[in-house]
Amino acid sequence: MLEIRNVCGGYSGKEVLHGVSLRAEAGRITAVLGPNGCGKSTLLKTICGIVAASSGQITLNGGDLLALPQKQRAQRVSYLAQNRQIPDITVERIILHGRFPYLNYPRRYRAEDRRIARDVMERLKITELAETPLGCLSGGQQQKAYIAMALAQDTDVVLLDEPTTYLDVPYQFQVLRQAGMLAAAGKHVVMVIHDLSRAMETADEVALMKDGGTVIQGTPERVYCSGALDKVFGIKMERIQTGGRWRYFCTEA
Repeated sequence: MLEIRNVCGGYSGKEVLHGVSLRAEAGRITAVLGPNGCGKSTLLKTICGIVAASSGQITLNGGDLLALPQKQRAQRVSYLAQNRQIPDITVERIILHGRFPYLNYPRRYRAEDRRIARDVMERLKITELAETPLGCLSGGQQQKAYIAMALAQDTDVVLLDEPTTYLDVPYQFQVLRQAGMLAAAGKHVVMVIHDLSRAMETADEVALMKDGGTVIQGTPERVYCSGALDKVFGIKMERIQTGGRWRYFCTEA
C-alpha cells in the first residue's frame, strides 16, 4: 500500500499541497483528478522526490519513502513526467536510462539491463525503433519510448502524469491497457489524467483534488454518486450503461 498522509509541499517557498492524503493499492489503478493548478503533478513529483515535502508522511508497505536516499527511492518509484526535453539519443538508450537507479558510477550497462530493455521494447512493440533517434519520432512514438523507460525501471510504484498526451485515440487505449497490465502485475499505478471519461472508465480508484487538497477518494461509482466531480469542475457528469458497463461523459452544467 502506498499511503500519503497530510502531505504539504511546493516550490520556492510557495506551498502547493495543503495536507493531501490518499492511498494507492497494489494491483489497482488510482486516477488523480482535479482542475489545472490544483497540485496533481506536484503530488507525483513529491512522491518520487523531485519536490520535497515540508510535512506529512509518504509510506510504501509501511516503509518511509521520504527517508530514503534518492537512488533507493528511484528503485521503488518510477515517474513519467508530462513535459520533457527530447535528448539527442536513440530509443534504446532512453529506455536504458530507466536502469540508472541500479547502476554504480561510472554507469556501465549490464547484460541484465540490456535484456530488460529488449523485453520492454517487445512488449510495447517498438523493437524496430531501437536505433531511431528520439527527435525523429512522432509525439506518440516518443511517449511510448518514455513509457518503456518507466517500465524498464521496474519499480513497485509507477507514477504517470498525463500518459496519453500527444497520442492518437488508438494509442491512448493501448497506453491505458498497458497501465492495466502493470496493475495486474501487482504494481501501484497512480495516474494523473485530464480526460474525466477515460479516468472513470479505466481507474479502480479515483482521488479528486482541489486547491492543493483531497476532496474525496473512492471507487468511480462512489465518486460519481457523491456529485463531487460536478462541484469541483463545474460540469455535469453523466453516465449510461452499455455492454454491461458504465460509460461516462460530461456536459455543461
